[in-house]
Amino acid sequence: MSLTITNDSELLAQFRVPVTKEKAYTGIIRKYQEKLYWHIRRMVVEHEDANDVLQNVLIRVWNGLENFREDSQLYTWLYRIATNECLTYLEQQKKRSSVSLSDVESGLSNKIRADKHFDGQKAEWKLQLAIQQLPEKQRVVFSLRYYDEMPYEEMSRVLETSEGALKASYHHAVKKIEDYMLNH
Repeated sequence: MSLTITNDSELLAQFRVPVTKEKAYTGIIRKYQEKLYWHIRRMVVEHEDANDVLQNVLIRVWNGLENFREDSQLYTWLYRIATNECLTYLEQQKKRSSVSLSDVESGLSNKIRADKHFDGQKAEWKLQLAIQQLPEKQRVVFSLRYYDEMPYEEMSRVLETSEGALKASYHHAVKKIEDYMLNH
């Protein structure tokens, strides 16, 4: 039995039917896995770490999907889970190494510089380094807005923050990135 549904509502309906549950879950994952991976990767930087966090997200999705009430769009719910998993991961890294978050962030910057594909003259790498200098909240807001082109209204549901606060965070993030790009 082939299940090639791309509509979220239909996928969710199929997920609730025991005989098509796994195929529907696979359809959801196929549809969103790459977007979730890149959202996570931009926050945790390393591929292996991003994969670990993504696996945790996929487990949480499997365990929680049955209780998803469709109060928000499916991808909003998925992004909220992914964002929370990233923040939990970064917090654990900080505790594990018992250093400040700024040390963790400079460690992320060092990982970017150590990447064999890194070329300090290329704008995209400079942008990644600039993003790593941002406070966690601004980094998340910038990533969702700049890379995922998520509207503030949707972001407000993902991050459970007012649109005004998100716009301010994005504005501050852009200013800090511009300053970094001009001065480094």
